[in-house]
Amino acid sequence: MRLAAGSLVLVATLGGTSPAADRFETILRNGTIVDGSGLLPYRADIALAEGRVARIGHLSRAVGKLDLDVTGLYVAPGFINIHSHPSADALARAENMLTQGVTTELLNADGSGASELPSQFARLAAPGLAVNIGGYIGFNSVWSSVVGLSDRRPTPDEIERMRALILAAMQAGAWGVSAGLDYKPAYFARTDEVVRVVSAASPWRTNFNNHDRVTPETRYSSAAGIAETLAIAEASGLLGIVTHMKVTGREQGSAAAVLETIGQAGARGHYVAADAYPYLAGMTALGALIVPAWAQDGGREALLKRLSDPELRARIAAEAGQTLVDRFGGPDVVHLPSLGKALTAIMAEMQAPAGETIVRLLEQSNPIAILRFGLESDLRQILQHPDTSIACDCGATTATATHPRNYGSYPRVLGRYVREEQVLTWEDAVRKMTALPAATIGLTDRGYLAAGMAADVTVFDPEKIIDRATYEDAALLSEGVRHVFVNGVLALRDGSITGAQGGRVLRRSAGMPSRPMTANADRRVAAKGNGGRFGVDLDVSQKAGARHARGDFKLDLPAGGSLTATDFGVLQLTREWASFTAQAKIRPEGVVRPITVVVDRADPLTPGAGAAITVDIEGARAYRGTLPPAAVRLTHESRR
Repeated sequence: MRLAAGSLVLVATLGGTSPAADRFETILRNGTIVDGSGLLPYRADIALAEGRVARIGHLSRAVGKLDLDVTGLYVAPGFINIHSHPSADALARAENMLTQGVTTELLNADGSGASELPSQFARLAAPGLAVNIGGYIGFNSVWSSVVGLSDRRPTPDEIERMRALILAAMQAGAWGVSAGLDYKPAYFARTDEVVRVVSAASPWRTNFNNHDRVTPETRYSSAAGIAETLAIAEASGLLGIVTHMKVTGREQGSAAAVLETIGQAGARGHYVAADAYPYLAGMTALGALIVPAWAQDGGREALLKRLSDPELRARIAAEAGQTLVDRFGGPDVVHLPSLGKALTAIMAEMQAPAGETIVRLLEQSNPIAILRFGLESDLRQILQHPDTSIACDCGATTATATHPRNYGSYPRVLGRYVREEQVLTWEDAVRKMTALPAATIGLTDRGYLAAGMAADVTVFDPEKIIDRATYEDAALLSEGVRHVFVNGVLALRDGSITGAQGGRVLRRSAGMPSRPMTANADRRVAAKGNGGRFGVDLDVSQKAGARHARGDFKLDLPAGGSLTATDFGVLQLTREWASFTAQAKIRPEGVVRPITVVVDRADPLTPGAGAAITVDIEGARAYRGTLPPAAVRLTHESRR
């Protein structure tokens, strides 16, 4: 739909009514609210209705169909996993994720997944979803679908085909472009080629998240891999995310220096974020990062053919063994969960060195391997970095021979690194699981507990929350998460899943930019304009340290009625963009509905069209329109 400047356009129809005054679907009473903002926790009741946060405060006179006393428990936004690898058949129950407090999973991480998102998500959602899902478009998938498995240069036409796949995914609601340049065949793509492909997403103001490429030419330097990720993001005009950030090999102990490169990018005006999980071991296919790239050129069949050549086999085994030493420290760091054995034990059984043992295993299959790395001191510094989100590099699963991060990541952070070791505070750890990852990928209505926000809620016991999964027994469920709501639906009660399927497929729009989390500062958005039968008048502000915004918002409706905001959520704001949620009364019907408002003065997809105004009424109408840029004011002032 073409939108004229100064007008607002009706694009859907209104339906439904709000609950009666002081009557809600759910009330959580007497809890300690850790709202995602990073501000100190506080005591309050919280009411949920129509899949949204309806009210927060002292609700002694209110009535809930479900009324839960959560005295002594912490009430937080649902945790958002922005680096997820779920099993399709596990999303309908997602027990391992709900017992960690996770309510949203972002799929197709590390460049993986389908290159055609609508059919992928239709297939995943068909059996029902216990958690929300969204997806990236994977660079690796796009590259392999066009270029193939061989180490060769793409033609200009192939570059354009890959760019078209990226653009189509953005239009279908992708939350960014993921890559795993450490994995073949994406490993074969040159840096400038990656930039040319992923820059197709630049007008959408989204992100590039990458499993860094660590190469023998750099002596397996984590710093060099991170530098490449930052360079690609900056050159392509995307927000960079250093995903499952770590410092390995000879560079162990240098986390502070590596984190400084992220700060330097910010100083150049290019914000960079990161995510990390709370373990000193990763998990991937045994051959993926150990077998030399030249041996994997052409895929598995080509590798097996080379292994049948005695001379090439000896070379592959020797280089794999050396990589194991140079990159990971040696064979004693490798455990194969599907076999239930350490690599060193298998070496003893085969009476062979590490490289030859790996080659023999790969001739049979490519088993999953757990590879230990790094120092605890590095991990702590990475977790403490203000722009590091907690993400588990895991997903909904029923697997038992796996990494404990699938069952324990979020409770491990809260139990070990907050309660026991005080590496993080409660409020900062929750921020890193909620509002920070939401801003990083572009979510506008999740990540905070505030009026009008989605009712994704995690309730946990701060005295008991802890992980139980170990490398030896990886499928033990975590303890301490008591209740979880997904879009207001009770998915976990008293620590046990209910079987309810309140999850949704979440799609990103052009008005949801990846961005830094809004700083704790005074901010304000104001806009006023009339055009045709529509009019908008808003002036909303939030003081530094305040938990929610205040102000006025009114939308004139085409039939002569109006929509007026009553209770405001959090005002999120960047230089040219602002968003807030609220509860709003619709007249003349008199119903109250949750709304999400976006004011976008620099939508790059509609250059010259003016400032875009979007008002979404949950489950009902959506209004779209534009105002002249001069009619919109955005201010953001830090207090000294």
